[in-house]
Parts: sequence; structure tokens; C-alpha cells
Amino acid sequence: MTLKKTRVWVLLAAFAAAPAFAQNIAVVNGTPIPTSRADALIKQLVAQGQQDSQQLQQAVREELVNREILMQEAARKGIANKPEVKAQIAVAQQTVVLRVLIENFVKAHPVTAAEVKARYDELVKQNGGGKELHLHHILVDNEQQAKDLIAKIKGVASFEDLAKQYSKDPGSSKNGGDLDWSSPSAYVPEFGATAEKLKKGEVTSEPVKTQFGWHIIRLDDSRDAVPPPIEQVKTQISQQIQQEKLQAFEEELKKKAVIK
Repeated sequence: MTLKKTRVWVLLAAFAAAPAFAQNIAVVNGTPIPTSRADALIKQLVAQGQQDSQQLQQAVREELVNREILMQEAARKGIANKPEVKAQIAVAQQTVVLRVLIENFVKAHPVTAAEVKARYDELVKQNGGGKELHLHHILVDNEQQAKDLIAKIKGVASFEDLAKQYSKDPGSSKNGGDLDWSSPSAYVPEFGATAEKLKKGEVTSEPVKTQFGWHIIRLDDSRDAVPPPIEQVKTQISQQIQQEKLQAFEEELKKKAVIK
């Protein structure tokens, strides 16, 4: 009878201890490492692209055990009590807390499809009526060389051949100076303003000076600017709107804060 009672108490004790043990992945020198800490690290690693697996869980366990051993040694040496270390810990803690605050705000204030569509329509309206230009150019180091090349172009010389031979622009020279289609605003102001004034097929009669050197520009054609489809830019628009919401949230909190 005594033996049976002893067995019952042993089983009950083991049963009572099981949940507590499950809450920890290991105990190092009497200090438990909670499972929640491992779960948080695994979640972070999975978010970075790693696959959740038994191997990852084991690697995380070993990593946390190693960290705990090192932390205990650091505690023995009083490192955590040093002022500069305390300051860094405070900054790290603040970073984690603020990240969660922002994540919670984003979840509570998602960007809707309607908001994205409205912003897209607004951008299209603002940029409506713009032009895209198909240009060729030749870039050289000095004005006189540019004038000499303009004279050759007015004769019988091929603009493309001269660009391949003389242009210092590595991006376009191999293609005969072809800059493809682009908005005038995509270029430096002096270049874009001059290009806008050209007629189809016209070459600048004088070299154009920019920070890059001296340019000879030819306008091949122009067309109305076509906005990209919403599917192509909705991610960027959504990010922009979300950033604006976060900024407004921060500014509202700042207005209410007492700052001395």
C-alpha cells in the first residue's frame, strides 16, 4: 500500500512539472530559457526567408543556450551595469517597442484600394498633358569640338556615326547617341529645356552646356506621356500613403506632447 501511494505521488509530481518544463527550451545553470524567446527568434528568421524546420528550431535552441551562457558571464563581470551599456540597451529596447507600435498602427490603419485608386487618378491628372521626347545626343568635352561636329552634321555626316566615334556618354554612344523615350524633366534643366524647343528632326544649332560637358541634341519625335498602369505602381503608391499616415500620426502626437 505504501509503495502504491509513493508511485501515485511521483506520477502526480511529474504531471504537474510537465507544463512548466514545456514553457522552457532549456535551463542553463538554473536559469530557464523560455520557449517564447525561441518562438520570437524563429518568427524573425522565417520573416527573413528561412524555412521553419526541426533543424532551424534546434539551431535556435543552441544559439539561445550559447547566448545565455555568455550573458551569465557578462552578468558576472558586471557589464550590464556599465553606463554606456545601459544607454545602448535603452536604445535597443526603444527600437523594438517603436517597431511594434508602428506595426500595430499599420494593421489598424491599412491603405485601401480606394485610396490607392484616388491617389493614382490625382497623379495622372497632375501629370496630364506632358510630353515624352525621343532624343539622340552627342556629348564632348569642349565647345569647339561640339561646334565642329554640328558643322559635319549639317553636311553629310551621320549623327549616329559621329556619336559612336566621339560621344563621351557611355550609356548612349554605342547606340549612336540614342536616349530613347523620356520626359524632358528627366534630364538636367539646360538639356531638357533645349530639347523641348526643338522641332521633329531638328538638331541644336549651338552646343548645349551642362555639368557633364557640351551636348549636341537631335529631336527624333515627341508624343503625349502615357501614365503607367495602376497595377505597375500601386505598391509604391500604397507605401507613400502609408508613410503619410504614419507621419500624420507622429505629428498629432507631437502636438499633444509637452516639450521643454
